[in-house]
Amino acid sequence: MQRRTFLAAASAAASSAAFAHHGWSSFDQGRPIYLEGLARRVAWRNPHVEFDLELAADLRLPADLAQRPLPAQSAQVDGPKLLAAARLPTRRDKVWHIELAPLTRMQAWQVPELKDGDRVALLGFTFTEEKGDAVLRAEYLFVGGKTYGLRSSPA
Repeated sequence: MQRRTFLAAASAAASSAAFAHHGWSSFDQGRPIYLEGLARRVAWRNPHVEFDLELAADLRLPADLAQRPLPAQSAQVDGPKLLAAARLPTRRDKVWHIELAPLTRMQAWQVPELKDGDRVALLGFTFTEEKGDAVLRAEYLFVGGKTYGLRSSPA
């Protein structure tokens, strides 16, 4: 009886963890969103690094965004096209939940560990028509004057 109770509890925990983790297919990858602000409540752990982003009060698209150099990565991503298509969110949330890559990929890119209060910018995707929670799955992370491609490992 105890074994069945344990298995049921383990199954429920795994289901809730899977529900909380979003795959790429959950996001509208045809509509790249640009966000910038301060990192808050950074969780540098697996299944992926995540934090809350307190948006900059003067959020706007940088004039040079479409011309920024992008690092080569092993996945085929049309980065210049994404940067050129970037837009600001239409929803008015002041705080967004940000999902970055798994720790192994963050380490492969040599991304410095983010700390509470770090200024970061991101290009990524949210849910279709910006419905649901204010969540952004990051495609590119801009921090410390560098750009990191998070879809895959460095090429």
